[in-house]
Amino acid sequence: MVERKHIQVFGTVQGVGFRFYTQKIANQHDIKGTVQNVDDYVDIYAQGDTESLDQFINSVVSGASPASNVTNYDIETLDVDESLKDFKTI
Repeated sequence: MVERKHIQVFGTVQGVGFRFYTQKIANQHDIKGTVQNVDDYVDIYAQGDTESLDQFINSVVSGASPASNVTNYDIETLDVDESLKDFKTI
């Protein structure tokens, strides 16, 4: 089953390669969507099959990059977006 999630990740997640590693993890798990810096957190829209999406989220919120320190995160379920073709860093 395909699902789509909006994930907001807080902590030391900017200026530490977090987006780069998030995109790398997304590609490993065949996740479609986007990652971008917003104010003092990182915003991720991720879509994929349930198992892959769960693995992706677990990897990201445990600290996508070696220098990051995730202190909190929020996850919201969204409607599937059939137009997504890849994962992009914005």
